[in-house]
Amino acid sequence: MLVLAIACLVSAAAWVYLVLLHGGFWLTSQRLPAGGNAEPVAAAGEQTWPAVAAVVPARNEAESLPVTLPALLAQDYPGEFRVFLVDDNSDDGTGAIASELGEKASRDGGAPLTVVTGRPRPDGWAGKVWAMAQGFAVAAAAAPEYVLFTDADINWAPLALRDLVAGAETDDRALVSQMALLRAQTRWERVIVPAFVYFFAQLYPFRKVNDPKSGTAAAAGGCMLVRRSALEEAGGLEPISGALIDDVALGTLLKKHGNRTWLGLTTDISSARPYPDLASLWHMIARSAYVQLRYNPLLLAGTIAGLLLLYVAPPAGAIAALVVAAAGGGPATAVAGAAGLAGWALMTVSYVPMLRLYRLSALRAPTLPLIALLYAAMTADSARRHYSGRAVSWRGRTAGRV
Repeated sequence: MLVLAIACLVSAAAWVYLVLLHGGFWLTSQRLPAGGNAEPVAAAGEQTWPAVAAVVPARNEAESLPVTLPALLAQDYPGEFRVFLVDDNSDDGTGAIASELGEKASRDGGAPLTVVTGRPRPDGWAGKVWAMAQGFAVAAAAAPEYVLFTDADINWAPLALRDLVAGAETDDRALVSQMALLRAQTRWERVIVPAFVYFFAQLYPFRKVNDPKSGTAAAAGGCMLVRRSALEEAGGLEPISGALIDDVALGTLLKKHGNRTWLGLTTDISSARPYPDLASLWHMIARSAYVQLRYNPLLLAGTIAGLLLLYVAPPAGAIAALVVAAAGGGPATAVAGAAGLAGWALMTVSYVPMLRLYRLSALRAPTLPLIALLYAAMTADSARRHYSGRAVSWRGRTAGRV
């Protein structure tokens, strides 16, 4: 019981730090002003909206595009806006479906769409980054002020692009990124998805990302508005060519070059990608967990140990103390119980805002330790997949597949 009491004390102290001093990671207040009401900086006495080109890397997205692409093409944006969709060697008719949707949108007054046929991936390039690079090369030829990198499964509210551009212009940000609201409709989606965003924010506190003085950098791949000149000055996408976690790599690249960046939450941009069962969610997490740990076994061991100490020790101490106390436990039992309850309470309170963002009951919050156990198992499985050669980077591409 003494060892458990010490673990609970350490965990409780860690939770005090996390809640009070870790960039407010658990709050959901980092949002852009909504509605497109803010205007860009005035030029020559008039309000002007800069040109934007969207780049959509797409591989086997025939199911997603009819749901998502029309809304992107129909953005209510006053400036010049066009979309470049990169068909990355799809075998399900993605390119043809995109072209049909583009022609229909054009008849309805939507943004012009250009379908770019993807070329074979060079050695050393990750699949998605290579698709992004091809789209960026074509889009940059038109010299837009901003390039919007978005995914084929992302739904856009009509004024979302206005909000992004206004946020970049009024606050001089070279990167404005929003974490798309992920789907949380099935039973397992409601269990796993809010925790996924919560853990991401704990790893990359948005306030720290948004602080130019902080070294913390990240972005969310479904929505990244980038100033073209800043990306070109940073070397384009080639410096992150092999990145399997492209969004964090891009945010890091731009911030390292002295640019101001911003990352926040939104409900105006959402993902239509379904994860109907635990297996699909497990794959989504395990696909990149060990990548995030830089394939380092020591970091893997430390991460799993940290998850157990931070999330599992508090409820274990509280429950064990209740059981042992019935038989007349000593001081260590009291310490384990009190510290365990304190740590459990703090993590529970910190999880509530994310549950509310996803419109889920706060009664789910005390189960966070069980979800953390699942994530520990997924992280371990990610390493197992890597060493067995089963790791997958993007839409079915393995590291050695063209």
